[in-house]
Amino acid sequence: MDQLQALFGGTFDPVHYGHLLPVEALAEAINLARVIIMPNNVPPHRPQPEASSQQRKTMLALAIADRPLFTLDERELQRDTPSYSAETLEAWRQESGPARPLAFIIGQDSLLNFPTWYRYDSILSACHLIVCRRPGYALEMRDATHQRWLEQHLTTDIQALHTLPAGKIFLAQTPWFDISATQIRQRLRENHTCDDLLPPAVLDYIMQQGLYR
Repeated sequence: MDQLQALFGGTFDPVHYGHLLPVEALAEAINLARVIIMPNNVPPHRPQPEASSQQRKTMLALAIADRPLFTLDERELQRDTPSYSAETLEAWRQESGPARPLAFIIGQDSLLNFPTWYRYDSILSACHLIVCRRPGYALEMRDATHQRWLEQHLTTDIQALHTLPAGKIFLAQTPWFDISATQIRQRLRENHTCDDLLPPAVLDYIMQQGLYR
Protein backbone atom coordinates (compact mmCIF):
# COMPACT_ATOMS: atom_id res chain seq x y z
CA MET A 1 0.00 0.00 0.00
CA ASP A 2 1.27 3.48 -0.86
CA GLN A 3 1.99 5.59 2.20
CA LEU A 4 0.22 8.87 2.82
CA GLN A 5 2.11 11.92 1.58
CA ALA A 6 1.20 15.56 2.17
CA LEU A 7 1.84 18.81 0.36
CA PHE A 8 2.47 21.95 2.41
CA GLY A 9 2.42 25.23 0.50
CA GLY A 10 2.96 28.88 1.32
CA THR A 11 5.23 31.84 0.71
CA PHE A 12 7.59 31.02 3.62
CA ASP A 13 8.84 34.59 3.83
CA PRO A 14 10.70 33.52 5.96
CA VAL A 15 10.18 29.90 7.00
CA HIS A 16 9.98 29.62 10.82
CA TYR A 17 9.23 27.22 13.67
CA GLY A 18 5.52 27.96 13.39
CA HIS A 19 5.63 26.25 9.99
CA LEU A 20 7.85 23.32 10.91
CA LEU A 21 7.02 22.17 14.45
CA PRO A 22 3.22 21.74 14.08
CA VAL A 23 3.69 19.75 10.87
CA GLU A 24 6.26 17.49 12.52
CA ALA A 25 3.82 16.83 15.36
CA LEU A 26 1.06 16.18 12.82
CA ALA A 27 3.21 13.71 10.90
CA GLU A 28 3.91 11.73 14.05
CA ALA A 29 0.24 11.72 15.08
CA ILE A 30 -1.17 10.46 11.78
CA ASN A 31 1.87 8.59 10.41
CA LEU A 32 2.69 10.81 7.46
CA ALA A 33 5.41 9.30 5.28
CA ARG A 34 6.59 12.56 3.73
CA VAL A 35 5.75 16.25 3.66
CA ILE A 36 6.54 18.08 0.44
CA ILE A 37 7.13 21.78 1.05
CA MET A 38 6.18 23.77 -2.04
CA PRO A 39 6.83 27.52 -1.82
CA ASN A 40 4.79 29.58 -4.24
CA ASN A 41 6.12 32.37 -6.39
CA VAL A 42 3.08 34.55 -7.15
CA PRO A 43 0.41 34.02 -4.47
CA PRO A 44 -2.89 35.24 -5.96
CA HIS A 45 -4.65 36.45 -2.81
CA ARG A 46 -1.98 38.06 -0.62
CA PRO A 47 0.87 40.59 -0.81
CA GLN A 48 3.89 39.40 -2.75
CA PRO A 49 6.90 38.08 -0.79
CA GLU A 50 9.69 40.44 0.23
CA ALA A 51 12.46 37.87 -0.25
CA SER A 52 13.18 36.64 -3.75
CA SER A 53 12.30 33.14 -4.95
CA GLN A 54 15.93 32.09 -4.70
CA GLN A 55 16.28 33.48 -1.18
CA ARG A 56 13.13 31.74 0.04
CA LYS A 57 14.23 28.48 -1.57
CA THR A 58 17.62 28.75 0.14
CA MET A 59 16.03 29.46 3.53
CA LEU A 60 13.77 26.42 3.19
CA ALA A 61 16.67 24.19 2.17
CA LEU A 62 18.60 25.35 5.25
CA ALA A 63 15.58 24.87 7.53
CA ILE A 64 14.90 21.26 6.48
CA ALA A 65 18.49 20.08 6.02
CA ASP A 66 18.33 18.14 9.30
CA ARG A 67 14.60 17.36 9.14
CA PRO A 68 14.18 14.17 7.07
CA LEU A 69 10.37 14.39 7.06
CA PHE A 70 10.48 17.28 4.59
CA THR A 71 11.25 17.43 0.88
CA LEU A 72 11.51 20.69 -1.06
CA ASP A 73 9.67 21.01 -4.38
CA GLU A 74 10.52 24.21 -6.22
CA ARG A 75 8.28 23.91 -9.29
CA GLU A 76 6.05 26.82 -8.22
CA LEU A 77 9.09 29.09 -7.92
CA GLN A 78 9.79 28.50 -11.60
CA ARG A 79 6.42 29.98 -12.60
CA ASP A 80 5.73 33.65 -13.22
CA THR A 81 1.94 33.23 -13.11
CA PRO A 82 -0.33 33.01 -10.04
CA SER A 83 -0.05 29.81 -8.03
CA TYR A 84 -3.48 28.21 -7.74
CA SER A 85 -3.67 25.26 -5.37
CA ALA A 86 -6.31 23.49 -7.47
CA GLU A 87 -4.02 23.36 -10.51
CA THR A 88 -0.96 22.32 -8.49
CA LEU A 89 -2.85 19.55 -6.71
CA GLU A 90 -4.32 18.22 -9.94
CA ALA A 91 -0.81 18.01 -11.42
CA TRP A 92 0.45 16.28 -8.27
CA ARG A 93 -2.38 13.74 -8.52
CA GLN A 94 -1.58 13.00 -12.17
CA GLU A 95 2.08 12.41 -11.30
CA SER A 96 1.24 10.19 -8.32
CA GLY A 97 -1.39 8.06 -10.04
CA PRO A 98 -5.02 7.48 -9.03
CA ALA A 99 -4.49 5.24 -5.98
CA ARG A 100 -1.84 6.92 -3.80
CA PRO A 101 -3.26 8.66 -0.70
CA LEU A 102 -2.41 12.36 -0.91
CA ALA A 103 -3.17 15.21 1.48
CA PHE A 104 -2.90 18.99 1.50
CA ILE A 105 -2.03 20.67 4.81
CA ILE A 106 -3.76 23.99 5.55
CA GLY A 107 -4.48 26.09 8.62
CA GLN A 108 -7.91 26.52 10.15
CA ASP A 109 -8.00 30.13 8.95
CA SER A 110 -7.54 28.86 5.39
CA LEU A 111 -10.37 26.34 5.82
CA LEU A 112 -12.78 29.11 6.78
CA ASN A 113 -11.85 30.98 3.58
CA PHE A 114 -11.61 27.83 1.47
CA PRO A 115 -14.83 28.44 -0.55
CA THR A 116 -13.24 31.65 -1.92
CA TRP A 117 -10.31 29.71 -3.42
CA TYR A 118 -10.07 29.18 -7.16
CA ARG A 119 -12.00 26.00 -8.05
CA TYR A 120 -12.07 24.97 -4.40
CA ASP A 121 -14.71 22.31 -5.05
CA SER A 122 -12.30 20.35 -7.27
CA ILE A 123 -9.51 20.06 -4.71
CA LEU A 124 -10.99 17.14 -2.76
CA SER A 125 -10.99 15.12 -5.97
CA ALA A 126 -7.20 15.31 -5.91
CA CYS A 127 -6.41 14.95 -2.21
CA HIS A 128 -7.54 14.98 1.40
CA LEU A 129 -7.43 18.18 3.43
CA ILE A 130 -5.61 18.06 6.76
CA VAL A 131 -6.50 21.15 8.77
CA CYS A 132 -4.22 22.33 11.57
CA ARG A 133 -6.54 23.65 14.27
CA ARG A 134 -5.79 27.10 15.67
CA PRO A 135 -7.15 28.72 18.85
CA GLY A 136 -9.42 31.68 18.37
CA TYR A 137 -10.87 30.59 15.02
CA ALA A 138 -14.45 29.48 14.51
CA LEU A 139 -15.28 25.80 14.26
CA GLU A 140 -17.98 26.30 11.62
CA MET A 141 -18.05 27.69 8.10
CA ARG A 142 -19.59 31.09 7.48
CA ASP A 143 -22.76 29.88 5.77
CA ALA A 144 -24.94 26.81 5.92
CA THR A 145 -24.13 25.55 2.41
CA HIS A 146 -20.40 25.47 3.06
CA GLN A 147 -20.97 23.96 6.51
CA ARG A 148 -22.89 21.09 4.88
CA TRP A 149 -20.02 20.66 2.40
CA LEU A 150 -17.59 20.45 5.32
CA GLU A 151 -19.70 17.94 7.24
CA GLN A 152 -20.06 15.73 4.16
CA HIS A 153 -16.31 15.31 3.96
CA LEU A 154 -15.25 15.39 7.63
CA THR A 155 -13.63 12.30 9.13
CA THR A 156 -12.06 11.46 12.46
CA ASP A 157 -10.73 8.17 11.07
CA ILE A 158 -6.98 8.46 10.50
CA GLN A 159 -7.01 5.12 8.69
CA ALA A 160 -9.35 6.57 6.04
CA LEU A 161 -6.61 9.03 5.13
CA HIS A 162 -4.30 6.11 4.46
CA THR A 163 -6.71 3.86 2.59
CA LEU A 164 -8.58 6.37 0.41
CA PRO A 165 -6.73 8.43 -2.20
CA ALA A 166 -8.68 11.67 -1.61
CA GLY A 167 -11.94 13.25 -0.51
CA LYS A 168 -11.72 13.58 3.29
CA ILE A 169 -11.21 16.54 5.64
CA PHE A 170 -9.41 15.83 8.90
CA LEU A 171 -9.24 18.39 11.72
CA ALA A 172 -5.91 17.80 13.43
CA GLN A 173 -5.21 18.80 17.02
CA THR A 174 -1.75 20.18 16.31
CA PRO A 175 0.23 22.27 18.79
CA TRP A 176 -0.02 25.99 18.11
CA PHE A 177 3.04 28.23 18.04
CA ASP A 178 2.19 31.91 18.11
CA ILE A 179 4.69 32.86 15.42
CA SER A 180 4.12 34.59 12.10
CA ALA A 181 6.37 35.66 9.26
CA THR A 182 4.92 39.17 9.56
CA GLN A 183 5.95 39.27 13.22
CA ILE A 184 9.47 38.09 12.38
CA ARG A 185 9.96 40.65 9.61
CA GLN A 186 8.82 43.42 11.94
CA ARG A 187 11.15 42.27 14.71
CA LEU A 188 14.08 42.18 12.32
CA ARG A 189 13.34 45.72 11.13
CA GLU A 190 13.35 46.84 14.77
CA ASN A 191 16.59 44.92 15.50
CA HIS A 192 14.91 42.61 18.02
CA THR A 193 16.12 39.07 18.56
CA CYS A 194 14.47 36.21 16.65
CA ASP A 195 16.64 33.38 17.96
CA ASP A 196 13.67 31.42 19.30
CA LEU A 197 11.45 31.92 16.24
CA LEU A 198 13.33 30.29 13.36
CA PRO A 199 16.18 27.83 12.77
CA PRO A 200 19.69 29.23 13.41
CA ALA A 201 20.84 28.54 9.84
CA VAL A 202 17.88 30.53 8.48
CA LEU A 203 18.56 33.44 10.81
CA ASP A 204 22.25 33.43 9.84
CA TYR A 205 21.30 33.56 6.15
CA ILE A 206 18.86 36.42 6.75
CA MET A 207 21.62 38.40 8.43
CA GLN A 208 24.12 37.61 5.70
CA GLN A 209 21.69 38.73 3.00
CA GLY A 210 20.44 41.78 4.91
CA LEU A 211 16.85 40.65 4.46
CA TYR A 212 13.80 42.36 5.96
CA ARG A 213 15.68 45.51 6.94
